[in-house]
Amino acid sequence: MEQSTSSLFDAIIWTGTAISLSGLCLLIYCILRVSRAKRAGLEDEAMRAELKKVVPLNLGALFISVIGLMMVIVGIFLA
Repeated sequence: MEQSTSSLFDAIIWTGTAISLSGLCLLIYCILRVSRAKRAGLEDEAMRAELKKVVPLNLGALFISVIGLMMVIVGIFLA
């Protein structure tokens, strides 16, 4: 019976790792998008509009990453 409990917690840890990595990939996408906008030399209003589009995506990526890390920590503590 202990084998199945361990595999359940392993699944929680690996699922949390995958979720956290997807949040990290979204963060990298946000960084690249803002960097591309800076290199494009946009004017002030256009740059603000681009940043307003990226901020919610950035916050969502941070939230996803934190949820994944919390799953990893919970899985480690319970294993």
